[in-house]
Amino acid sequence: TLPAGSTPVDFAYAVHTEVGHRCIGARVNGRLVALERKLENGEVVEVFTSKAPNAGPSKDWQNFVVSPRAKAKIRQWFAKERREEALETGKDAIAKEVRRGGLPLQRLMNAESLGAIAKELRYADVTALYTAVGENHVSARHVVHRLVASLGGIDDAVDAIAERSTPSTLPTRTRQGGDAGVVVEGVDNVMVKLAKCCTPVPGDEIMGFVTRGGGISVHRTDCTNADSLRQQSERIIDVSWAPSPESVFLVAIQVEALDRHRLLSDVTKVLADERVNILSASVTTSRDRVAVSKFTFEMGDPKHLGHVLNVVRNVEGVYDVYRVTSAA
Repeated sequence: TLPAGSTPVDFAYAVHTEVGHRCIGARVNGRLVALERKLENGEVVEVFTSKAPNAGPSKDWQNFVVSPRAKAKIRQWFAKERREEALETGKDAIAKEVRRGGLPLQRLMNAESLGAIAKELRYADVTALYTAVGENHVSARHVVHRLVASLGGIDDAVDAIAERSTPSTLPTRTRQGGDAGVVVEGVDNVMVKLAKCCTPVPGDEIMGFVTRGGGISVHRTDCTNADSLRQQSERIIDVSWAPSPESVFLVAIQVEALDRHRLLSDVTKVLADERVNILSASVTTSRDRVAVSKFTFEMGDPKHLGHVLNVVRNVEGVYDVYRVTSAA
């Protein structure tokens, strides 16, 4: 029995929850009627349902349904939808934060690590953690900091991070300070690594971080990991640029262009013509045919980078090219 003032939607939910969710129209006494029409006793109601897999109720139904069952089922459907959206939003936010910091995505975002963090933060499981992030109950940055700490502390994690790069793993170059083009304040014959999370080159403002192994990891002062490093001020050391003819620097650029046949080949060719040693390349193409390519390469003289960017910018279809200083 339906309460007075019920509508075809109330009737649909009285038949079955799925009938209610999939209701798209109704016929009363053989005539098509609006879904908000009030029903009278003795009327014959026929409900039309959608077969679409993603069919669901409309939010405005909540403004005219009157039966407790219909109200409850509609609220439950939208609550579930919000949770699912929050889950995806949270998952994406954590992944984005990991990439933004140039962190090892697969190493951090595995079920075991995330499960442990969820437990630490008193969430039932990883799904609940993602949902909490998506609903802004906890920040993605806080979760990522916990994940990094789980690797053995931010210092160990950043040491490992400095050896990582994107889009693919590159050979590690550990060099004496002079070979790296960097002078370490008050220290001679120390092993120096130019961090791949921010790929510093001469001209960038830099800071040194003493690693557990006794070497120095050199970062840009605006590196996405800089704040975490500065929390351990006793391990920060002054460094400055002193490039030599033997110095080689890692540079990453992003090329944005209208996709076309042989685009990647043409860009690669002009880089090769400029005697650039390409270490890795990747390209993604969006639905609107915009190609985004990322190249990581070595240069002996970073001052030459401006010329290289201009040459790439002249490739047919390229509308923007710039250096990237983060693995995000």
